[in-house]
Amino acid sequence: MTDGRCRVTFVVQVATKATQGAEFPAGGPVDDRMEPRLRRLTRLRADRVRHAPEPASVATCAAVGRGGAVDAELRGWDAGRWAGRALDAVAVEDPAGVAQWLADPGAAPHGGESLLDLLDRVTSWLGAARPGHTLAVCGPAVVRAATVVVLGAPPAAFWRIDAAPLTSTDLRGGPGRWTVRATGVRLARTETAGTRHAMPRRSRPR
Repeated sequence: MTDGRCRVTFVVQVATKATQGAEFPAGGPVDDRMEPRLRRLTRLRADRVRHAPEPASVATCAAVGRGGAVDAELRGWDAGRWAGRALDAVAVEDPAGVAQWLADPGAAPHGGESLLDLLDRVTSWLGAARPGHTLAVCGPAVVRAATVVVLGAPPAAFWRIDAAPLTSTDLRGGPGRWTVRATGVRLARTETAGTRHAMPRRSRPR
């Protein structure tokens, strides 16, 4: 892609123990049960590769055959003092705080990033996109935020978007003119050691 157009393929990192336990992200290790899936992922091609600093993003990047460079702006959503804790437990301890967090996109009762902070960070990242194809491996919150930003949807739409582990979301266009080409596409897996590598197939519209 050399005509000045941009393409960004977001890949949601492999599940962590926090993901499986419905906990706020804390940059924890990969869930051991996911290791076999990582080993079977096909390689992805791109002009450049960036990944979040969390171990799960690093491992996912390596699994698709790319080293990549750490990009701090792709880091997970900062949950402040709630990081690493289960949502249900926090809701029991601080029901008013959780209710505020869910209802007000500008609220950050945990002391970390508000939803608006996250959306602003992702908006800036997309605004700095370079021509060509960028592969970005990160946590689900960043991918959901990117989808909201590109669609011009209200912040509350963030809670209605799913970004499952080991799926891709493909954006085309460039700063100020992005479109969502596909989202929630499961990464292809090799069937045998000799399987030809390929990009994930585009999902059907839902």
